[in-house]
This record gives sequence, C-alpha cells and structure tokens, in this order.
Amino acid sequence: MIATIGEWASHSVCQAARHWPGSIRVAVNLLPVQFRGADLCKIVESALAKFGLEAVRLELEITESFLFQDDETSPGILEKLRALGMQIVLDDFGIGFSSLAYPLRYPFNKIKIDRSFIVGRPDREDARTLTRAIIGIGSGHGMSVAAEGVETEEQFAALLVMGCNEIQAI
Repeated sequence: MIATIGEWASHSVCQAARHWPGSIRVAVNLLPVQFRGADLCKIVESALAKFGLEAVRLELEITESFLFQDDETSPGILEKLRALGMQIVLDDFGIGFSSLAYPLRYPFNKIKIDRSFIVGRPDREDARTLTRAIIGIGSGHGMSVAAEGVETEEQFAALLVMGCNEIQAI
C-alpha cells in the first residue's frame, strides 16, 4: 500500500503545485519501499508530465534511516531523478547514524538540519558548533542547507550568520 500511497502523493503534490507561483518548490518524502517496487523514476516523471510541473520545483526528501538500509540500486535511482531536474534532499541530517560519506555517495542538492539542533538551543554552544559543521559539510559539497523548525527571530538570525541559506519554519 505504501507504494500506491506514494504514487498518489506525488500526483497530488504536482497537481496542487501547478497552480502556485513558479518560485515555490514542493517536497515529497520518499520511503525505502518506493525504491524496491515500481519504477520510481517513471512514476515521478508521469506526475510531472500529467500536471505540467517543472522538475526543478520538486524536491524529493530521503531520510538518513533510509540510507542506513540502502541497497546498491538507490544511488543510481537518485542520480537519474536528479538528472531529470528534481532536487534530492537529505532530510533530518544529524540525528541518525550520520555518515560524512553520504554527500560523496549520493547526489544530494540539499541537506536539511534536523529541528532538534535548532529548537530551544540558540544559546547552546555545542548545538551551534554542530549546526555550523553541518552547514560547512553541505556548502563544502555545493549543496543548499536548510534548517528545520525555526521558531524565533534569534534562531533565524543565528542561522543566517552561520551561512544557512534556507529556513523551514514550523
């Protein structure tokens, strides 16, 4: 059922986004089962074509837990999706078994810093140090870096100073 629901979600997102301004991107979380069943690339391409949405406006989010259980085919599938113009995003970076090799092995366009590093921690030096490190990893590999869960002006300002170039508010 997850693969069927995933296909429905891709179509629903593309259908809704086609009516939004062209500068707005939409994100869809992908699950490991979607890589094992039907051809994920064809499903996503079909959704984009059906609703006339530009591929660059679609972000496909992969969590670290997915990468931990990865098989040999996933990097190729992600590379094909990226070649089609979609943005590939590493979601929740820093909370699982983060590997510094992920940006080398997978074709990510963006890293999203998990909200646990942001919420309620702007005064903690240890959280700021880890956040700066994640931003450095992403920007050093030519990726955009987004912070999840930004709630205050103070958090926003601190992230901008650190070089974070996208903010996801609650």
